Amino acid sequence: MTEITIRPMQHDDLALALDWAAAEGWNPGLGDAAVFLATDPGGFLMAFVGAEPAAAISVVRYGESLGFLGLYIAAPAFRGRGIARALWDAGMETLSGRVVGLDGVPAQQPNYRKSGFELAWRNVRYEGLSRCDMPLDPRLARIGQGLMPSILAYDRACFGAPREAFLAGWLRGGRRTGYALVDSGETLGYGVIRPCREGHKIGPLFADDAHAADLIFRALASAVKGQTVVLDPPEPNAEALDLAERHDLSPSFETARMYRGPAPDLPVGRIFGITTFELG
Repeated sequence: MTEITIRPMQHDDLALALDWAAAEGWNPGLGDAAVFLATDPGGFLMAFVGAEPAAAISVVRYGESLGFLGLYIAAPAFRGRGIARALWDAGMETLSGRVVGLDGVPAQQPNYRKSGFELAWRNVRYEGLSRCDMPLDPRLARIGQGLMPSILAYDRACFGAPREAFLAGWLRGGRRTGYALVDSGETLGYGVIRPCREGHKIGPLFADDAHAADLIFRALASAVKGQTVVLDPPEPNAEALDLAERHDLSPSFETARMYRGPAPDLPVGRIFGITTFELG
């Protein structure tokens, strides 16, 4: 096997890995690198052959018991040489003792199963032009500092682990817009939209029910009316698929949500769009 060096990524390394992901059609966000690194600075590894970047992986830790693996990719010139596998082993070692999730392309499912991962559900990517106007509902609120405690609690129930460091950057800045639906002080759901290499991605989109999800979706999509919006709902949530199709979005891509270890008992019926393939 080729001799390699593995080390944590710096910002420019992660930006390069996201360029590789974009070339594979994964369509990462324009401002993702800084938010990703702030989530877990040691959770992004890159393999080098000499001074040349060869492969990348994210192995982000949430709380005390959950990890999420993503951004697993080798530069085309370095594929088939055992480099990515060595990086995988190093990354998985950092998540030892944790339940580990990932969103992988279906073609890689057999390889993930060999490493102990089991399928939880499929995510189906939908995309199309936004035709939405802002709903006239006073319960819709732009997410700001005052809503953060309730958003963190709502997110934890839907994601399965605390991710305060991630959300601190994800909810604000980088041309992101977040909306929550708040009724008598109770958060009924929230979502975020951000610019991507192509169009705008809505993620997460978490809500108590389909009506709340639709209001939040329209509020977010109205900000980019006439432009492409992307949503990644889990296939078992039929109401999420109905929402996407009702707004004239079409399926274009899919991933497999898999876990190694006991899968978190997530309320899939409240997950209308996952946050990001790379970090869960």
